[in-house]
Amino acid sequence: MLNPCAGAGNGQVRGHQRVPSDTKEFHEATKRDALMRLKKDLDHLLETVEDSRKNGVQKEMCGFEALYHRFLQEDGPSVEWDRIEKLPEGAVKDYSTLKLPQEAHIRDMLDKLVVVKLNGGLGTSMGCHGPKSVIPVRNDLTFLDLTVQQIEHLNKKYNANVPLVLMNSFNTDVDTEKVIRKYKGFQVQIYTFNQSCYPRISRDSLLPIAKDFDIENDIDAWYPPGHGDFYQSFQNSGLLRKFIEEGREYCFLSNIDNLGATVDIKILNRLIGDDRQGDKPIEFVMEVTDKTRADVKGGTLINYENKLRLLEIAQVPKEHVDDFKSVKTFKFFNTNNIWARLESIERVLNAKTMNMEIIVNNKTLDNGMRVIQLETAVGAAMKCFDGGIGINVPRSRFLPVKKTSDLLLVMSNLYSLKYGSLVMSPQRMFPTTPLVKLGDNHFSKVKEFLSRFANIPDLIELDHLTVSGDVTFGRGVSLRGTVIIIANHGDRIDIPAGAILENKIVSGNMRILDH
Repeated sequence: MLNPCAGAGNGQVRGHQRVPSDTKEFHEATKRDALMRLKKDLDHLLETVEDSRKNGVQKEMCGFEALYHRFLQEDGPSVEWDRIEKLPEGAVKDYSTLKLPQEAHIRDMLDKLVVVKLNGGLGTSMGCHGPKSVIPVRNDLTFLDLTVQQIEHLNKKYNANVPLVLMNSFNTDVDTEKVIRKYKGFQVQIYTFNQSCYPRISRDSLLPIAKDFDIENDIDAWYPPGHGDFYQSFQNSGLLRKFIEEGREYCFLSNIDNLGATVDIKILNRLIGDDRQGDKPIEFVMEVTDKTRADVKGGTLINYENKLRLLEIAQVPKEHVDDFKSVKTFKFFNTNNIWARLESIERVLNAKTMNMEIIVNNKTLDNGMRVIQLETAVGAAMKCFDGGIGINVPRSRFLPVKKTSDLLLVMSNLYSLKYGSLVMSPQRMFPTTPLVKLGDNHFSKVKEFLSRFANIPDLIELDHLTVSGDVTFGRGVSLRGTVIIIANHGDRIDIPAGAILENKIVSGNMRILDH
């Protein structure tokens, strides 16, 4: 019988004592049983793996077993609210205090950098098939096109060799490998590796629902376990050691759908350039930005047990959720732009001290089965490193495209495109982006969203836009201030070509028909 993780959590498993004295004892007994049964199930699953893949899969299942064991052990909230302390002075640096490096040093600094993009997500929530990274976002260029352009521009401008690493999932790897062939002639080396593939657990039995390792034939039984899996999968792929041996020192990691997450020379200079301070290297940087009322659910930085760490809304006790959402109490939120020292990642992994909070994601499958996914977040590793800091960056470094409302902004004249990077128009009088809410029924899928605009309206002077119902926009429309357009159920509103709407509410029914 295979047991690749012999000893993983065994210290906590005791004999089958059955003393039904109270609820706690009952739960302890069921947990012990669950871990033993899981080990058996994993052994059976591993017997179905072809020999060529066995080593890699065993490593992944060790990671899963360790996560599962922690899931069983952890009771109650991971953070005691009253023990959260105020952020120490200097824990979050202001971006404006960072210095630009001397031009002569930039190439050497870039050659010590690796850029990693989290590329495991699908475009299904926006009505698209395949990886989200291949959705066109601007001038028919995809997230991946723009990323490659950005890094190629850096490499050409400074004669550097910054590699691009894509962390795929089993959902995106095949399509991504096909797409990246077209970048062969570009001045950027592209590497890929897959994050882990873990079995979903039945909420009733607490056991994997998969019967074998034929993932493609039973795709609902498996899931990618969140971006916190990056560290272990990066090491398992061999790329972490390879880059360390090449003399590279830091990785810059971000979501591929965050179009603001470009390589920042000032931050790099703080880490390894002439702006570096003190003898000890900074091991971990989390880019945060000022929280607005639109970001109240975003994770924030706290000081806890004398360490900076990420606090997510899922970790907050119900009675303190309003405190968590307060813009006054928690001023910053996490952009998920992370800079981490490669040797420090390796040290923490080898010491087995990487313990990120577990996110228990409850799902119901199409067949009605209730399952659990155990996940972790990449920023939650911050507490495992020494000398971590936050950097309060401009909002322009956080430009995620999660919905078509975000797509409307990045496709508009608010931005121009420069070497794959989006730059806000100098005509915009203030640095914040407009708040846009588009109705799900008519605008949530990319194809339908695009069919409702003859072209994207002028948004330079827009503060707030709400659109609900069956609404279409003619060519050359300009939206300014606060604009609310609501078509009643069964009605339709056509905004005519050339219309200028400034601080207007449009409701009811307005049809423009061809004569």
